[in-house]
Amino acid sequence: MPTKNFSIIALAALLILAVNGTSVAAGLFGPPQTVSREAGGLNTAIGYSYHEDKYKNGSEYIIRQNQVYSQVAYGGHNSWEIYGRLGVADLKIFDAFCSTNASTITSNNDFTENWKFFGTLGAKGFLPINKILGIGAFIQGTYYFNNFTSDVAGTNAGAPFTADLKVQNMWDVNFGIGFQATVPYGIKLYAGPYIYYSEAKACLSANIPGLELGTENILLKNKTITGGFIGADIPLTKGFHLNLEGQYSERLSVGAAVSYTY
Repeated sequence: MPTKNFSIIALAALLILAVNGTSVAAGLFGPPQTVSREAGGLNTAIGYSYHEDKYKNGSEYIIRQNQVYSQVAYGGHNSWEIYGRLGVADLKIFDAFCSTNASTITSNNDFTENWKFFGTLGAKGFLPINKILGIGAFIQGTYYFNNFTSDVAGTNAGAPFTADLKVQNMWDVNFGIGFQATVPYGIKLYAGPYIYYSEAKACLSANIPGLELGTENILLKNKTITGGFIGADIPLTKGFHLNLEGQYSERLSVGAAVSYTY
């Protein structure tokens, strides 16, 4: 089993190095080919994703999320799958409260909020070229059910103030094409390009001089609409699979999931 063990170690090392480097979609896309039984059936998964992106509206903001989710999927004939996810995610927006006015001093620069619920729906199709190679496509959308809220305090010309920033109606949609190769031990390696759109509305409870976000709803959206992804689906034992994946657009996102085929 040295080849299989080497593949697991290599992919894990790649993802760890990616997180520590500079770093865009909510959760993994997964391999183009379903892991459900050929006759048709369910598979379930538990996953984690570390997600970074850039939002813009005049200014640019780097966002960071940790996402944990469970998934249920149904697929068949090694060619199609539909799936749904329910999970929780935090949200950090760097320099959201950074002041451009010397007379305004804030207690913190970054927006930070803890776990909020989100849901994802997706579908994929796969066309084998031969026993080793194949090509597939997927579409996946995510919506956050809760608002993210973070407080900021400070002084303006010596006068104290407090305000809260609300980020609401956050969602994204992704479409991509994946090329897959099945190597020894049933390991599926895959990669491809994708396009995506993501947006959210941000509103500050008070207009503070020097803070770019104010009481009007500001539309924040992703800076770049294209990206690429690479990953591996590794059979473990008794119906279990390990999925490792990295995605890159403006920033790098990585994740892992363990699935079980019934």
